[in-house]
Amino acid sequence: MNHESPKPIQPRSYYWGAVMMLFVGLVIGLGLSAGFNVQRASKAERAALEAITSTSAVPESPFVGLVDKALPAVVFIDVRKKVSRGGDESSQDELFRRFFGEQQRRPQRVPSSGSGFIVDAQGHVLTNNHVVSDAEEITVTLNDKRSFKAKVVGTDPATDVAVIKIEATRLPVLPLGDSDKIRVGDWAIAIGNPLGMLKGSVTVGIVSARGRADLQIFGGTPDFQDFIQTDASINFGNSGGPLCNIRGEAIGINTAINPSGQGIGFAIPINLAKHVADQLVAHGTVKRGGLGVELGDLTGDLAEAMNLPADQRGVIVQNVFEDSPAARAGLRGGDVIVEMNGQSVTEMQKFRLRIADTAVGSKVNLTVLRDGKRLPLTVTLADRSELRFAQGPGQPERSAQPDEAVAAGQSGLRVRELTVAERRQAGVESGVLVVEVAEGSPAEEAGFSANDIIEKVGGKPVSDTDAFAHALKEASTKGKPAALLVRRGSVSRFLALRVGN
Repeated sequence: MNHESPKPIQPRSYYWGAVMMLFVGLVIGLGLSAGFNVQRASKAERAALEAITSTSAVPESPFVGLVDKALPAVVFIDVRKKVSRGGDESSQDELFRRFFGEQQRRPQRVPSSGSGFIVDAQGHVLTNNHVVSDAEEITVTLNDKRSFKAKVVGTDPATDVAVIKIEATRLPVLPLGDSDKIRVGDWAIAIGNPLGMLKGSVTVGIVSARGRADLQIFGGTPDFQDFIQTDASINFGNSGGPLCNIRGEAIGINTAINPSGQGIGFAIPINLAKHVADQLVAHGTVKRGGLGVELGDLTGDLAEAMNLPADQRGVIVQNVFEDSPAARAGLRGGDVIVEMNGQSVTEMQKFRLRIADTAVGSKVNLTVLRDGKRLPLTVTLADRSELRFAQGPGQPERSAQPDEAVAAGQSGLRVRELTVAERRQAGVESGVLVVEVAEGSPAEEAGFSANDIIEKVGGKPVSDTDAFAHALKEASTKGKPAALLVRRGSVSRFLALRVGN
């Protein structure tokens, strides 16, 4: 018998069968997965999808409610000022000219404008001194279009704060915040009337810095400065308007711009402005406490020259006026003030402001460093306006036949002795006169100028050029800068001079 052997399975059929089984399994798996919701979208994804497809209103800006509350209390101030027939320019006119070019010849009564904000129901308006100074006529226009004539309650050029008043009812009031609590990076909203025509403008930025001082302000530099810096746009005409926080409270008075830069504006802190305004409303003027001293910041080089730690902070007493509160309390030139009423003193401008804000007649407890030792002193403040600040004579006239000037080591200074007449004219007992300061020298870097009078070196009076040169050489051998008491015009100050061996 012939038996046929079974035919072997062809490899191609096997492969096709395997492929079909895999395909069927994949389809079944996907179906089961869809049925059991294995790959459901996350809550965040579903929320995002709902937000995209939702028909609800888009959330409004956080500034909308703020502006609704604050803007009604911001006013436009139109001022007419007197000028002489010669066409004298006010500072605001000059600033306007910088922006918009030459204007036609101005009449005798010059229009000007600014901003302000109502701070109480009695109609008191806070603004800048430079907005209303020398005003012949002031008109205040509210956001609701009502206009009123205003009178000046008081002005304070020393801080550039002014208070004016309108007689009206149903007045909106802008609440005042606490400028001591603001932080760099907080929201800052400037409201005002830029360019005198764009009424009710609002700009937004942040608090860029605090405690700005030593600024040269166009239109008049205030004596007391503690500005808030902001990048919220502040333009000509914004002066006097409020700088607000995110809660709609005034934290400052917009007061200055930088015409040559962008994103740099300054505002007076509202706590300082309120303190001034309260006195203006009560008395029409501001009384400030005074010590009767000339002050300077303690630099690292000066600290080292005075044998203090290089990182010592404080305010150095450069000069004490005769018969002043400071003199009666025992303060001396060269003392370093490090505490006031138990609080640290680190910066001259802030210390001056603290003294000025203290009531006349108050007793102030100071701690000073003298010869490296801490010394407590108590000063009774006088009225700053009544203190006799030492104006003194100007620079001494050159002697007809001056002694020969000598070079003082490697300092870059050439000095000569003072004549008797020059000492009398300058009001000093001894010293040497700076004749020349070499370019690029240590003396130039330290801030010396020709005609400076160097009275003391290291706390010791300088009697002649030899004594001066010896004192500088002694300081250089110790590897430390020397502390020099320098008189320039009517002001004395300490400068640190570092000279190589």
